[in-house]
Amino acid sequence: MAELAKIIELITEQNLLKKEVLTLGETATYMQVSASHIYKLHCNGELSSYCPTGKKLYFKRSELNEFLLRNRQSSSSEIEQQTADYLIKGRVSIA
Repeated sequence: MAELAKIIELITEQNLLKKEVLTLGETATYMQVSASHIYKLHCNGELSSYCPTGKKLYFKRSELNEFLLRNRQSSSSEIEQQTADYLIKGRVSIA
């Protein structure tokens, strides 16, 4: 039974990846947060949504991906490389 539940969960996840427009519950599952958190992001204007009938909220998966990928944090090696590139260009005089 546990294996069957796991298979059902995997099929559900695969269906989410095929859909371009997600409901509130599907969005919460896709982003791995609670539905109330999604609603809070929507109410605060941080997450765009669509409401064609005036009741249910829908979210575009491509816009969710953009939201999830904002505020990128550079790795230490990237920062070191950027620093080295900046110093090599001679814009900073070393005292």
